[in-house]
Amino acid sequence: MTSAISTKAVSVRRGLACSLAALALLTAATAAPRTARAGANGEVNIYSYREPKLMEPLLRAFTAKTGISANMIFAGSGLVERMAAEGRNSPADVLLTNEFGLLAQAVDAGVTQGVASPELESGIPAKFRDPAGHWFGLTKRARVVYASKDRVKQTAITYEDLADPKWKGKICIRSGQHTYNVSLIASMIAHLGLEKATVWLTGLKANLARKPSGGDREAVRDVAAGQCDIAIGNTYYMVAMQNNPDQKAWADAVRIIFPDNEGRGTHMNVSGASVAAFAPNKANAIALIAYLASPDAQQLYASANGEYPVREGVAVSPQIAAWGTPKPDPLPLADIAKLRKSASELVDKVRFDQGPNS
Repeated sequence: MTSAISTKAVSVRRGLACSLAALALLTAATAAPRTARAGANGEVNIYSYREPKLMEPLLRAFTAKTGISANMIFAGSGLVERMAAEGRNSPADVLLTNEFGLLAQAVDAGVTQGVASPELESGIPAKFRDPAGHWFGLTKRARVVYASKDRVKQTAITYEDLADPKWKGKICIRSGQHTYNVSLIASMIAHLGLEKATVWLTGLKANLARKPSGGDREAVRDVAAGQCDIAIGNTYYMVAMQNNPDQKAWADAVRIIFPDNEGRGTHMNVSGASVAAFAPNKANAIALIAYLASPDAQQLYASANGEYPVREGVAVSPQIAAWGTPKPDPLPLADIAKLRKSASELVDKVRFDQGPNS
């Protein structure tokens, strides 16, 4: 059987002009051949922020299992904007995202629809899916502390501890406005209230070794170089660094500590999927998401990117198991999503990205 997967990769810049240009390009690329590619059981059209190398093995397995052809377009940005511009004419059935902020953005943009699926509701814990069925988490990642093996002896920490003056000049982190940190800060507002969260974020800012910049891996790099003692990052970057010969020394210099693992639990974010608002193949869209939430697919999906399965009872990879077992924060992501705007505003209010001495 020949492959039923059609994958196109594009780069879409933010901004209206570029988004519309990308819309014209992508619509022309996908409109004509859709019917020709459909299998015996039809097709499903996927707009994906997740890279083809991760998704293609899963989509091949899905097609082999169901007979449904999978057509995927990948872009690093702009897909939510594209869906909004296409409106009712969008061919999209499923939106796949690599982080929760894009799921929240898609819902706010009105490009998703709520679906009821007993299979999804039984397979995905309630705290990792939208109560109205607009999005479903598929893999988890924890927002953790990467601690220097040489300079940090403690093995337990809380997020609140990051504001302790003992860490002054010792913490590295990326921009507070990055979606990973917005989600963490929103969770702190949910747990502490806005007033105490403001005090906490101000204290964290005072403890930074430098202005927030770069990505999570660069923060770990700076720990390895001695510029800071701890970095805040997502867990899957450890696998990425361990598997990269140029970055393995960074990974070897640190160990992962799960904040609040002995208390309320570590903040978990998700990658996930939504059914498009005007999905022409809605049933196939639900079938695809249900497949990605199935036990076999969960193990492959999570292992391929160094993440945790969202489905309970699915084993993690040996690399991930070596870090220990995180206790997830029980706060539903839907509750955190409601506070993302307040979290972003708080980052600006305390001038977090201006650095520790601003």
